[in-house]
Amino acid sequence: MTNTGPHLVSTLRDRLGDRVVVFVGLMGAGKTAIGRKVAQALQLPFVDSDHEIETVSRMTVPELFERYGEPEFRALEQRVIERLLREGPRVVSTGGGAFMNAQTREAIAEHGISIWLKADLDLLMGRVAKKQNRPLLQNADPRAIMAKLMADRYPVYALADVTVETRDAKRELIMDEAIQALGDHLERFATRDETRTA
Repeated sequence: MTNTGPHLVSTLRDRLGDRVVVFVGLMGAGKTAIGRKVAQALQLPFVDSDHEIETVSRMTVPELFERYGEPEFRALEQRVIERLLREGPRVVSTGGGAFMNAQTREAIAEHGISIWLKADLDLLMGRVAKKQNRPLLQNADPRAIMAKLMADRYPVYALADVTVETRDAKRELIMDEAIQALGDHLERFATRDETRTA
Protein backbone atom coordinates (compact mmCIF):
# COMPACT_ATOMS: atom_id res chain seq x y z
CA MET A 1 0.00 0.00 0.00
CA THR A 2 1.43 3.34 -1.03
CA ASN A 3 1.64 6.27 1.36
CA THR A 4 1.60 8.98 -1.33
CA GLY A 5 -1.41 11.04 -0.26
CA PRO A 6 -2.76 14.04 -2.20
CA HIS A 7 -0.87 16.52 0.01
CA LEU A 8 2.49 14.79 -0.54
CA VAL A 9 1.87 14.54 -4.28
CA SER A 10 0.96 18.23 -4.44
CA THR A 11 4.07 19.24 -2.44
CA LEU A 12 6.35 17.07 -4.59
CA ARG A 13 4.86 18.42 -7.81
CA ASP A 14 5.30 22.02 -6.58
CA ARG A 15 8.92 21.43 -5.61
CA LEU A 16 9.65 19.54 -8.81
CA GLY A 17 8.47 22.48 -10.89
CA ASP A 18 9.17 21.83 -14.57
CA ARG A 19 11.97 19.35 -13.90
CA VAL A 20 11.92 15.76 -15.10
CA VAL A 21 12.42 12.70 -12.87
CA VAL A 22 14.93 10.44 -14.65
CA PHE A 23 15.55 6.82 -13.68
CA VAL A 24 19.03 5.48 -14.41
CA GLY A 25 20.69 2.12 -13.79
CA LEU A 26 21.57 -1.17 -15.40
CA MET A 27 19.27 -3.32 -17.50
CA GLY A 28 17.03 -5.36 -15.25
CA ALA A 29 17.05 -2.84 -12.39
CA GLY A 30 13.35 -2.07 -12.95
CA LYS A 31 13.62 1.47 -14.29
CA THR A 32 10.55 1.14 -16.51
CA ALA A 33 8.37 -0.74 -13.99
CA ILE A 34 9.22 1.56 -11.06
CA GLY A 35 9.29 4.68 -13.23
CA ARG A 36 5.79 3.96 -14.49
CA LYS A 37 4.50 3.48 -10.92
CA VAL A 38 6.16 6.68 -9.70
CA ALA A 39 4.64 8.57 -12.64
CA GLN A 40 1.17 7.23 -11.79
CA ALA A 41 1.58 8.16 -8.12
CA LEU A 42 2.74 11.70 -8.99
CA GLN A 43 0.14 12.03 -11.78
CA LEU A 44 2.84 12.74 -14.36
CA PRO A 45 3.32 11.39 -17.89
CA PHE A 46 5.74 8.45 -18.21
CA VAL A 47 8.15 7.85 -21.10
CA ASP A 48 10.61 5.00 -21.62
CA SER A 49 13.48 6.46 -23.66
CA ASP A 50 14.18 3.13 -25.40
CA HIS A 51 10.55 2.93 -26.54
CA GLU A 52 10.76 6.54 -27.71
CA ILE A 53 13.94 5.74 -29.68
CA GLU A 54 12.17 2.77 -31.30
CA THR A 55 9.21 4.96 -32.22
CA VAL A 56 11.44 7.66 -33.74
CA SER A 57 13.68 5.25 -35.65
CA ARG A 58 11.00 2.63 -36.47
CA MET A 59 13.54 0.00 -35.45
CA THR A 60 14.05 -2.00 -32.27
CA VAL A 61 17.04 -1.24 -30.04
CA PRO A 62 18.73 -4.58 -30.99
CA GLU A 63 18.21 -3.74 -34.70
CA LEU A 64 19.73 -0.28 -34.20
CA PHE A 65 22.76 -1.79 -32.46
CA GLU A 66 23.18 -4.37 -35.22
CA ARG A 67 22.77 -2.02 -38.14
CA TYR A 68 24.49 1.15 -36.90
CA GLY A 69 26.63 0.07 -33.94
CA GLU A 70 26.67 1.36 -30.38
CA PRO A 71 28.16 4.85 -31.05
CA GLU A 72 25.35 5.77 -33.48
CA PHE A 73 22.75 4.38 -31.12
CA ARG A 74 24.16 6.44 -28.22
CA ALA A 75 24.08 9.62 -30.34
CA LEU A 76 20.39 9.03 -31.15
CA GLU A 77 19.69 8.18 -27.50
CA GLN A 78 21.29 11.45 -26.38
CA ARG A 79 19.15 13.51 -28.80
CA VAL A 80 15.94 11.75 -27.74
CA ILE A 81 16.62 12.17 -24.01
CA GLU A 82 17.55 15.85 -24.42
CA ARG A 83 14.23 16.41 -26.23
CA LEU A 84 12.28 14.59 -23.51
CA LEU A 85 13.96 16.75 -20.86
CA ARG A 86 12.70 19.91 -22.56
CA GLU A 87 9.08 18.75 -22.77
CA GLY A 88 8.09 19.59 -19.20
CA PRO A 89 7.58 17.61 -15.99
CA ARG A 90 7.37 13.86 -16.48
CA VAL A 91 9.07 10.63 -15.44
CA VAL A 92 11.59 9.12 -17.87
CA SER A 93 13.29 5.75 -17.69
CA THR A 94 16.58 5.55 -19.61
CA GLY A 95 18.60 2.74 -21.15
CA GLY A 96 21.48 1.38 -19.09
CA GLY A 97 24.17 3.23 -21.05
CA ALA A 98 22.46 6.62 -21.31
CA PHE A 99 23.85 8.10 -18.07
CA MET A 100 27.40 7.15 -19.14
CA ASN A 101 27.26 9.95 -21.73
CA ALA A 102 28.67 13.11 -20.11
CA GLN A 103 26.47 15.44 -22.22
CA THR A 104 23.36 13.45 -21.29
CA ARG A 105 24.34 13.64 -17.59
CA GLU A 106 24.76 17.42 -17.89
CA ALA A 107 21.36 17.76 -19.58
CA ILE A 108 19.72 15.64 -16.88
CA ALA A 109 21.43 17.69 -14.15
CA GLU A 110 20.15 20.90 -15.77
CA HIS A 111 16.56 19.84 -16.46
CA GLY A 112 15.89 16.93 -14.13
CA ILE A 113 16.54 14.90 -11.02
CA SER A 114 18.24 11.53 -11.50
CA ILE A 115 17.33 8.45 -9.46
CA TRP A 116 19.70 5.47 -9.62
CA LEU A 117 18.00 2.13 -9.07
CA LYS A 118 20.89 0.15 -7.64
CA ALA A 119 20.70 -3.65 -7.83
CA ASP A 120 23.04 -6.55 -7.12
CA LEU A 121 24.35 -8.95 -9.76
CA ASP A 122 22.14 -11.93 -8.87
CA LEU A 123 18.97 -9.85 -9.07
CA LEU A 124 19.94 -8.35 -12.44
CA MET A 125 20.90 -11.71 -13.96
CA GLY A 126 17.70 -13.31 -12.70
CA ARG A 127 15.69 -10.65 -14.48
CA VAL A 128 17.59 -10.26 -17.76
CA ALA A 129 17.90 -14.02 -18.27
CA LYS A 130 14.18 -14.01 -19.12
CA LYS A 131 14.70 -11.65 -22.08
CA GLN A 132 16.70 -12.26 -25.24
CA ASN A 133 16.66 -8.61 -26.42
CA ARG A 134 19.77 -7.35 -24.62
CA PRO A 135 22.41 -6.53 -27.26
CA LEU A 136 25.23 -6.07 -24.74
CA LEU A 137 24.63 -9.55 -23.28
CA GLN A 138 24.77 -11.51 -26.55
CA ASN A 139 27.85 -13.33 -25.36
CA ALA A 140 28.96 -16.77 -24.15
CA ASP A 141 29.31 -15.46 -20.57
CA PRO A 142 26.60 -12.84 -19.96
CA ARG A 143 27.22 -12.87 -16.19
CA ALA A 144 30.84 -11.78 -16.71
CA ILE A 145 29.65 -9.04 -19.08
CA MET A 146 27.10 -7.84 -16.51
CA ALA A 147 29.75 -7.85 -13.75
CA LYS A 148 32.03 -5.74 -15.97
CA LEU A 149 29.16 -3.33 -16.75
CA MET A 150 28.57 -2.96 -13.00
CA ALA A 151 32.27 -2.28 -12.37
CA ASP A 152 32.38 0.31 -15.19
CA ARG A 153 29.05 2.00 -14.65
CA TYR A 154 28.31 1.98 -10.92
CA PRO A 155 30.84 4.74 -10.12
CA VAL A 156 29.10 6.91 -12.75
CA TYR A 157 25.56 5.98 -11.66
CA ALA A 158 26.65 7.01 -8.16
CA LEU A 159 26.74 10.61 -9.47
CA ALA A 160 22.92 10.53 -9.65
CA ASP A 161 21.03 12.89 -7.32
CA VAL A 162 19.28 10.03 -5.52
CA THR A 163 20.11 6.34 -5.00
CA VAL A 164 17.43 3.75 -4.26
CA GLU A 165 18.39 0.16 -3.49
CA THR A 166 16.17 -2.15 -5.48
CA ARG A 167 15.68 -5.82 -4.63
CA ASP A 168 13.19 -8.65 -4.87
CA ALA A 169 10.35 -6.77 -3.19
CA LYS A 170 6.94 -5.52 -4.26
CA ARG A 171 7.14 -2.76 -6.84
CA GLU A 172 4.91 -0.60 -4.64
CA LEU A 173 7.53 -0.73 -1.88
CA ILE A 174 10.37 0.32 -4.19
CA MET A 175 8.08 3.00 -5.63
CA ASP A 176 7.38 4.36 -2.13
CA GLU A 177 11.10 4.40 -1.33
CA ALA A 178 11.87 6.21 -4.61
CA ILE A 179 9.18 8.84 -3.94
CA GLN A 180 10.39 9.27 -0.36
CA ALA A 181 14.00 9.70 -1.52
CA LEU A 182 12.88 12.15 -4.21
CA GLY A 183 10.87 14.10 -1.62
CA ASP A 184 13.86 14.23 0.76
CA HIS A 185 16.11 15.47 -2.05
CA LEU A 186 13.64 18.18 -3.10
CA GLU A 187 13.12 19.26 0.51
CA ARG A 188 16.88 19.65 1.05
CA PHE A 189 17.08 21.91 -1.98
CA ALA A 190 13.97 23.88 -1.01
CA THR A 191 15.39 24.44 2.48
CA ARG A 192 18.74 25.47 1.03
CA ASP A 193 17.11 27.96 -1.34
CA GLU A 194 14.99 29.40 1.50
CA THR A 195 18.13 29.84 3.62
CA ARG A 196 19.88 31.65 0.76
CA THR A 197 17.01 34.08 0.22
CA ALA A 198 16.35 34.69 3.94
